[in-house]
Amino acid sequence: MKKYELVANDIKEKIISGYYAKGSILPDQKTLAEDFAVSKITIKNALDNLANAGFVLKTSGFGTVVIGPSTLITDKDAPASNFEGLTDQAGAERVASKVIKFDLEFPSAEVKTHLNINDEEPVYHIIRLRLLDGDPFIIENTYMPVALVPGLSQSVLESSIYTYIHDTLHLKFAGISRNIQARQADELDMRYLNVSKNSAILEIEQIVWLVNGKPIEYSTSRNDSNKRSYYLFETM
Repeated sequence: MKKYELVANDIKEKIISGYYAKGSILPDQKTLAEDFAVSKITIKNALDNLANAGFVLKTSGFGTVVIGPSTLITDKDAPASNFEGLTDQAGAERVASKVIKFDLEFPSAEVKTHLNINDEEPVYHIIRLRLLDGDPFIIENTYMPVALVPGLSQSVLESSIYTYIHDTLHLKFAGISRNIQARQADELDMRYLNVSKNSAILEIEQIVWLVNGKPIEYSTSRNDSNKRSYYLFETM
């Protein structure tokens, strides 16, 4: 777990316990940095994490106000706007991956459009079942340009692709577009998610861009709507 996540979790626990009451103002970033013996950028990232989760509101002129935990967010909800993969969200010790498909292909017209590549640029086509605490959780169907993600391997797919992209390839995400829709279960869902034909499935279709503006991922992820839903927290 990253340092800012540890700090965010500590502050979150203090908010939940009532140490920081709803409506109160958190200490300024300089004070928090001294209290946690970390840099101000670590505190900023921790507060951004808490803001995205609906625990605090960062305001101009007032400071950081405690507003959470949100009464609308449950334990099965995930933020709809973050850049983290499941491994970072839930913890590596809880997540496992079963690779269903790992092929090199030339892109279809749809994939070519979403990834802004031409017909001759090969892509990885990856289908993975993600398990949480040993139970089927999400099916991911992912396309990535081979040129942007060299050296992708079976062992990477069985752990965290995003960790490989960030820590080994040193690439940074800059933007993401998501479309969230309700779907009916298909054959893959029934086979791997242990759902029935009439089960409601949540599908997340997304494109991820690097800081240089190149799309690095086009994917869809599907899960049983009873196991995972999504929330959005925005400020004015």
